[in-house]
Amino acid sequence: MMYPRLPDQNRSPFCATASNVLGWCLVLVVSLFHQVTAASERTVEHSMGVSQISGTPTRVVTLFQGATDTAVALGVIPVGVVDSWVEKPTYKYLRKDLQGVSHVGQETQPNLEMIVGLQPDLIVASKRRHEKIYHHLSQIAPTIALETVFDFKETLSMMGLAMNLEQRATQLLRNWENRIDDFQTRIPRKLGSQWPLEVALLNFRADHARIYLKDSYAGSILNDLGFLRPSNHPEGQWVVKLTTKESIPAMNADVFFVFMTADDPAVARNYHLWTLHPLWKNLDAPQNQQVYQVDEVAWNMSGGIIGANLMLDQIYQHFDLSPGA
Repeated sequence: MMYPRLPDQNRSPFCATASNVLGWCLVLVVSLFHQVTAASERTVEHSMGVSQISGTPTRVVTLFQGATDTAVALGVIPVGVVDSWVEKPTYKYLRKDLQGVSHVGQETQPNLEMIVGLQPDLIVASKRRHEKIYHHLSQIAPTIALETVFDFKETLSMMGLAMNLEQRATQLLRNWENRIDDFQTRIPRKLGSQWPLEVALLNFRADHARIYLKDSYAGSILNDLGFLRPSNHPEGQWVVKLTTKESIPAMNADVFFVFMTADDPAVARNYHLWTLHPLWKNLDAPQNQQVYQVDEVAWNMSGGIIGANLMLDQIYQHFDLSPGA
């Protein structure tokens, strides 16, 4: 008996279904790819404008110290960094992480040709240092520019967004705030009625002295911790330059934290001359033996979240408190 032949499309229904499923899968994959890509595209507003950044940058060039510190804190080793100000060419606390990383010149004068050669997918600059070359940098790769070089919390937040690492940045900031809260809770128990202390942050150079105010890097940290500033310290500035010893009374406070380049003979001589002056001897901190030299890198040069934590470690140690969380 002859049986009628089934049509081809009915004869192999499995093959037809598999083909359709494959097509649907391809459409789904393409759709998901576009969704993920769109979600990873970010608009970053910064001091020099707006930058569009896609994906997760891995070839990052950092053009100021705080940006380099922050990149390492976020778990991304830059492909290019600028020379450190002291402990050249790289601060000791970052040397292990930055071993073998290319240097692209000085913070105030980075080498554009070297940056091009590194083929970066993100450049982190600052308006303060790089306003005049921002246009050239942005032609090399997406470039964000921080307003200053010492607002470490703003640097961390903006780099976290630009590098698609917002959760990591948020966690680092949360850990920082927890440490601040811990110190603020424990220091009054330690010092009693002496707290809060009025503090002056001093820096000596070869030919002058400086008072770093609460808007500076270390000054903002001391302010967050609850230290007071003398009423004669100006607002809206980050540093006051003192060129004559007659201005010594402007330094007066309960406690002095002093940082300087200790291995520079000219700096050491100038510090010696200022601290021998009769006006210095009349200040509260020297009279009460409350003058403390601190680490220049952590307190002034680092500019990032790692350096801030190193500075806070030293403050805990200074007041004989075990480091907070």
